Parts: sequence; structure tokens; C-alpha cells
Amino acid sequence: EAFIRSILSKPFKVPIPNYKGPLGLRALGIKRAGLRSPLHDPFEEGALVLYEPPLLSAHDQLKIDKDKAPVHVVVDPVLSRVLRPHQREGVKFLWDCVTSRRIPGSHGCIMADEMGLGKTLQCITLMWTLLRQSPDCKPEIEKAMVVSPSSLVRNWYNEVEKWLGGRIQPLAIDGGSKEEIDRKLVGFMNQRGLRVPSPILIISYETFRLHAEALQKGSVGLVICDEGHRLKNSENQTYQALNSLNTPRRVLISGTPIQNDLLEYFSLVHFVNSGILGTAQEFKRHFEIPILKGRDADASEAERHKGEERLKELISIVNRCLIRRTSDILSKYLPVKIEQVVCCRLTPLQAELYKNFLKQAKPVEELKDGKISVSSLSSITSLKKLCNHPALIYDKCVEEEEGFMGALDLFPAGYSTKSVEPQLSGKMLVLDYILAVTKSTSNDKVVLVSNYTQTLDLFEKLCRNRRYLYVRLDGTMSIKKRAKIVERFNSPSSPEFIFMLSSKAGGCGLNLIGANRLVMFDPDWNPANDEQAMARVWRDGQKKMCYIYRLLSTGTIEEKIFQRQTHKKALSSCVVDEEQDVERHFSLGELKELFTLNETTTSDTHDKIKCRRCVNGHQVRPPPEGSDCTSDLSQWNHCADKRGLQDSVLKAAWDAAVTFTFHHHSHEEQRGIP
Repeated sequence: EAFIRSILSKPFKVPIPNYKGPLGLRALGIKRAGLRSPLHDPFEEGALVLYEPPLLSAHDQLKIDKDKAPVHVVVDPVLSRVLRPHQREGVKFLWDCVTSRRIPGSHGCIMADEMGLGKTLQCITLMWTLLRQSPDCKPEIEKAMVVSPSSLVRNWYNEVEKWLGGRIQPLAIDGGSKEEIDRKLVGFMNQRGLRVPSPILIISYETFRLHAEALQKGSVGLVICDEGHRLKNSENQTYQALNSLNTPRRVLISGTPIQNDLLEYFSLVHFVNSGILGTAQEFKRHFEIPILKGRDADASEAERHKGEERLKELISIVNRCLIRRTSDILSKYLPVKIEQVVCCRLTPLQAELYKNFLKQAKPVEELKDGKISVSSLSSITSLKKLCNHPALIYDKCVEEEEGFMGALDLFPAGYSTKSVEPQLSGKMLVLDYILAVTKSTSNDKVVLVSNYTQTLDLFEKLCRNRRYLYVRLDGTMSIKKRAKIVERFNSPSSPEFIFMLSSKAGGCGLNLIGANRLVMFDPDWNPANDEQAMARVWRDGQKKMCYIYRLLSTGTIEEKIFQRQTHKKALSSCVVDEEQDVERHFSLGELKELFTLNETTTSDTHDKIKCRRCVNGHQVRPPPEGSDCTSDLSQWNHCADKRGLQDSVLKAAWDAAVTFTFHHHSHEEQRGIP
């Protein structure tokens, strides 16, 4: 029996003819003995190591339990190869924060890099690393969630696909019925185990708020809040819904400088690291009151000193969980960007309408004790629209509203709003020339940005009249369609010449590198909103020199708004968030000055900075000895007439007999260009 068995029992053979290789040392289903190893090689050239196990002596190595020895945490080489130095530093900072290595017991941080520095890529790198590895040789988290404005949901999905390829399948929710969304969210929350099919959920703030109940039934390893300055008010529903998530690891992304309202500052820090600044009452008593007292003009020396001490203490605490780098870093990697403030004279029609309005509406008389009335707010809006184009206030003239009595007689005979007439608006005339010269002399594309959808309507009429191909993004467009038109516009083969953008609907986060010229048609009270909109073209992936044109109507309320933005106060505690807050930040004298028209100047702002680089209206280089061109508005460091213009498009516009002054601030000097 034994002999027959020995004949019939054949050893395992690899079923490949003439195979001579080894049969393998490892049996199926048996764990390989030996030290645990990291997922990626920490000693490879260019490896980004987030965690390094402590060095052990030979004696300690003999005693350590090999199944519990910590391993290196190394960023996937697919990502570390594309990360720039500042991004590598950012990923390390984020990882240290969310793993509680920077502040023991706290797992959150604020990524406050300026726009265009690759915050999305840094956060994707963080998510991918946490989902795949930890010092414990297993994933740190099972699932992650990204909450963003609805217009950026598809953008996040595309970015994950771009950087991680098919390695991961995110779940993006940007529409659908309530039942369908609830089903997807419950499915996401019920995922368990080492290899979760869809470990990343991308959802809009609005959808999250409506379906928060489904997401609060389980836990998520990490939540990332994009454009996180939305959470500056701890009383709103979105903040409270997010705060109730069972998620200790929280990352808040905000490229917009956090405005110096200390309670807003507290709300953001408290969201990511609850308790490090105490309760709201403790924060107010210990930090806010002493700091505000110390900054008061009538503060005593002791109060000022105490305020400075408390401010330093606050900054030292917050800086442990906040990282911020400025866009100056980008000048090493991106083409030159030239920002140009173009002051355009009002046309005779605009000037007459403007003066008539100030005479009739008498907005200055409405100001009492520095308070601004509803009618004064309405006056501000009317004047801003008039600066854009008389067509925007034509209906008010027809109805003879306050300030526009008899104004209809000033319009040309046979005037109709059905067609756009650029020659009736100084800014529209300049824009018409800029677009015409750009179209005829280059293959550049242009982004047009305005605060008013009515102005976008005028842009559309102008484009149809000039036969320019265009796309438009405003608040009425669905989220899915937004992502598609952005993608199409950025394609080099797309025929669209112009991208029209409502700053309220799409100013944040959009990547419009298909264009390299951007026109800000009207200024916003909040400089952060303008900065957001202007950063759409000068960002990663841009190959061409970028030109930013900020159009202002000379001597009008627009210059006053711009001065408010540029003034150092506006960049600190006096940022105006909404027009309703105007009286909080303006003295009575400044409010009255809003409602004036200076017809004798080429630029009211330039006059106010008392620039000493200009002699007889011409720029002098170098500036006269002892001059200081920075004055109050330090970014106005070049002033030019036509001879100083470096942009061929504006030169051509000037040659077309448009009288305006121009100022620009650029990063040329950093690139060594004279």
C-alpha cells in the first residue's frame, strides 16, 4: 500500500513546460516572518519621509517585538516627484498636525496658503498617505471627506483623478434627488475594512447641510473644508452641522487672508482644534478685549503693552496649527504677471448723469452722525452701475427714480438698450479696444470679471456685436455644466476667446489657465474678493505671461473703493465685507467724499499718494533722491504715461485716443527683468 502511494503521489510542479525556476520559499496563506517594512522606500532619492522611527541600539533591537515595531511613513513617489519644495513642507506640516504631533491632543490645522500655491494637491497627498499607511504599518484612516463650494466639487474630483490616476475611486455628489443622495451617503458611511471601495467623499456645503443626518451616524477619519472662511460664523447651520461630525482630524483650507475680526478668527481655530483657545467667553476675556483696548487710539501705555503681549500669545498658539505662504513663491515657477490699474475717464454722458444724480439724490445730506441710510446704499449701487455703463441705470431714468429725473433727455436720440454702445462708457470703450487688439494681434484668451450680472449681459451683447466666441459662468449655471465649460475653455483647441465670470458665483477656486489676460471691470469693497477673482489665471499650469487689467472710472466712487482696498487699514482691521457694513469703517468725512466727482484729475488715487516719481506728469527713473513713491499705497510702485507702457495692447488702446492713466504692480523685478 505504501509503495503504491509513493508511486501515485507526485510532487507539485509548475504547469509551465520546461520550467526550471524556484518553486518559491513562501507557502500560501502563511505570514512571512521578519521586520515590518514601510510601503515606500524611505532611502530612495527625493523620498518625502513624514515619519521616521526612533533609532534603536543593537540591544534594543533584540528586545523589540518585531510585530509592533514602527515603520517609516513615506509619501507615494507618484506624488512626491511632482511636489515643489513649499508643497513638501506643507504636506509634512499637515501630517504632523492631523496625527497630533504638533499639538498633543489636537488633530486639526488651517492651510492658509495664498491662491495658486497648490493647496488641493497638498491635501490630496495628505489624504492618500493617511488612507494607505501609518507608523503602525496599516492605514491611519478608512475614509476621508472633502466639503467644498458646489462649483468646486467637480474640480476636486478631477484633481484626484489627475494626481492619483486609477488608484482610487472618489465619490463626488453634486446633484440628484434626496433619496438618491441619502442612499449614496449611507453606502459611503457603511464602508469598512482596509480596502474601502470609495474612500473619499466630495460633497458641497449646501448638500452636506441638507443631508448632515446621514453623515453623523458613523465616523470619518478626516474632513477637509475647502474655502473654509465660510465657517467664520459659528452660529450658522453649516458650521454647526460640520462641527457635530464624529471626526477629530480636520483641515480647513482658505486662500483668503483671515480678516482681523478676532471672533471670526476664534471660530475657525475652534473648529479645527476645539479648546486650544478656550471657550468663546474665555477667548473674549483673555484675548479679544485686551487686544482691542490696546489698539484704541486713546489706550494708555499699560493697555497698549498688555494688548501687544496678548496678541503675541495668540499668534504663537495659532501658528502651531496654521501654515501660510504668499504667492511670491510662485514667481520662481510661473511666467511674469503684470497687474495694471487703468483709470478711464467718464464719457460726457456719464459725467452729466453722475453730476445730476449727486445734485438730485443728495446722498451726502442723508448721512447723519456717520450713519448710512438705505437710500445712501442705493446711491452707492447706482453710481457703481453708472460707472460701468449708462445702460445699467437706463430703466431708472425711464421711471424717473430719485436722482434720475429728466436724465432721459441726456441720452442720444433713438438710444436703445437692445444694442451695446461702448462709446457711451469710458471703461467699456477701453475694454472694446483691449479685446479688439488682443484678438487681432495674438492667440491669447481673456477672462472678464464683474460683480453684476447686468454687466455680463452687456459683455454678451458686445461679443455678439464683434463676433467673439464666448462662454459665461454665473449663479444660474448648474454645477455639472460649470465644470464642463471650464474644462472646454482651458483646452488649447477650444475656439472660445472670452470667459465671462460673475465674481460672486465663480471667483473662488476656479482654474482658468486657458486664458492669460483678465479684466476686473469693477472693484469690490472687499479686497479679498478681487484677489480671489484675479488669481484665476496666474496659477499652476499657466505657460504665458499674464496681464491683469483693473478698470476704474477716474475721479468717481470706484477710485474711493480702490483706495479703501489699497490703504494699509483696509488690509488690516478695516476690511469691509458687505456694503451694509460701510459705516463701521468710514468716518463721516470719508462717507461724504464717496459722493463726489473729481473731473480735473487723471487719477484721484495717484494724486492722493503724492507720488514724487512723476515730474510734469511723466515718470522719472530712477526716482528723485529722497523720494518715497510708496507713501500710503505701497503697491503703486510704477506710474506711467504712454511712454512707460510695456503692454502692447494698452499702447494700442492709448493710440486709439483713449485718455487714461495707468499704474501697475508686477513680479518682474523678482525675475530679474529690468
